[in-house]
Amino acid sequence: DNWAFLYAQRLALKQELPLHVCFCLVPKFLEATIRHYRFMLRGLQEVAEECAELNISFHLLLGYAKDVLPTFVEEHGVGGLVTDFSPLRLPRQWVEDVRERLPEDVPFAQVDAHNIVPCWVASPKQEYSARTIRGKIHAQLPEFLTEFPPVVRHPHSPSCPAEPIAWEACYSSLQVDHTVKEVEWATPGTAAGLAVLKSFIAERLKSFSTHRNDPNKAALSNLSPWLHFGQVSTQRAILEVQKQRRTYKDSVDAFVEEAVVRRELAENFCYYNENYDSVQGAYDWAQTTLKLHAKDKRPYLYSLQELEQGTTHDPLWNAAQLQMVREGKMHGFLRMYWAKKILEWTRSPEEALQFAIYLNDRYELDGRDPNGYGRADTLSLCPAGCLWSICGIHDQGWAERAVFGKIRYMNYAGCKRKFDVDQFERRYAPTH
Repeated sequence: DNWAFLYAQRLALKQELPLHVCFCLVPKFLEATIRHYRFMLRGLQEVAEECAELNISFHLLLGYAKDVLPTFVEEHGVGGLVTDFSPLRLPRQWVEDVRERLPEDVPFAQVDAHNIVPCWVASPKQEYSARTIRGKIHAQLPEFLTEFPPVVRHPHSPSCPAEPIAWEACYSSLQVDHTVKEVEWATPGTAAGLAVLKSFIAERLKSFSTHRNDPNKAALSNLSPWLHFGQVSTQRAILEVQKQRRTYKDSVDAFVEEAVVRRELAENFCYYNENYDSVQGAYDWAQTTLKLHAKDKRPYLYSLQELEQGTTHDPLWNAAQLQMVREGKMHGFLRMYWAKKILEWTRSPEEALQFAIYLNDRYELDGRDPNGYGRADTLSLCPAGCLWSICGIHDQGWAERAVFGKIRYMNYAGCKRKFDVDQFERRYAPTH
């Protein structure tokens, strides 16, 4: 279920050439820990096994793409290169670095395989909100939301087989924090991810439209780790969920809104706004209001360590933080509350954003994702759109108040009106 892969195979079949799949394993990536790398690598083991069955060579190259991929291309006489797309700064730089170092006669193509409507096709500019991009995406879904053609067993064998991968040795090449442990509830890999999708459709989809804002109810898809690591395609999820439209129309429509419109809005934001992870990326009205209220007295001030350990005065916030630390996920509704309180309890909007992105990327299995910076609503699929929660991206100005200015406000009393806060706090109470 990967359009970049399908395109590469089509080119190889046309030219009657073998097909190679390369994954460049970088030693570190933003705040990723062993929790994220193990999930990714265990998923890649499944990919390697599938490639072997399909007579396609899978190579795990240790190092940055610019250092290992051009050499691989020359040594193997590769005739063309196809890569996937990410709107984030670092992966875009990797693509640029490889492009500069490739032999001139090797064509290089990029396919946006993880959005349904390719990012640069959906819109040629940064969109203000879901309202402004929704029509553009829905107009193009009939063209792009189609079934995937099958991957076939590749008829052209490589002249020399791929080297066997020493998976355990891969871990020793990493320069990441080993103290953030793997989570137990999420098994890496496509087979496990598709099983989660199946269980969502069978058990939770019926409640999605009515209960997705309640952290105590099992109504969310829980798919975000597999979507983030490309182990399940968003397009596959939508195709399967849409089969239930007659039975659960409201839930299917809500899921498409979250997984397509809101998700691709966040991709659009990161692609067209180079300051997607800083206050400078916010709209002028938001920057102005945050600046005006930057010196307001904060009701509480917490250090990064106090926030990380979930030792604030607010038991709901602590419970949400501890859920993220233990499970690598936080309920979508609480992700907004969580990020907004960081704005209220830190010295400045800049510090708030820095802390929120750090914690999100360190603990969330789906951290370091465009959705972490862009739009977060009550999402089943997204990290705490830090710039939405803290800087009002894709939002409008609200009634002015201390610290927040015109940024949308959330408080404990509002959460109590929406769901049983006590139940959630008991579930994720501190263990000490």
